[in-house]
Amino acid sequence: MSATDEHSVKQAVAAVTSIGAAVLLLSAGILSILQGISALAKDEVLVSGPNYTYEFSTTSWGWIHLVLGILIVIAAVGLIAGAMWARVIAVFLAALSILVNFLWLPYYPWWSTVVIALNVVVIWAVTTWRPGRI
Repeated sequence: MSATDEHSVKQAVAAVTSIGAAVLLLSAGILSILQGISALAKDEVLVSGPNYTYEFSTTSWGWIHLVLGILIVIAAVGLIAGAMWARVIAVFLAALSILVNFLWLPYYPWWSTVVIALNVVVIWAVTTWRPGRI
């Protein structure tokens, strides 16, 4: 295999990695938007325990998830476009989403756990991809 072919293969792997991270981030953003809509639309579908330390109204949680989801989707679109700012913002928003979903655990434990795991994978994918090393 020539050096040019090897470089092309590495470029393709880098492109797939970046697109994969963007798709994962987009999925996390859409899930966050759906959480927000669910909390805003019907408070009674949510389950919450009594006297939770970080207790907000479900309407407040709905707006938090909705706004965060929209910002995450914007960062995902930036990642797809290859913008460097999107990589930095994506890691920050995924970390923020982990925190928000940790605080959301008493309301929707399984859903929050899935979103937290998805965000961990996003952070890993975005931080391990090194376009300059290709």
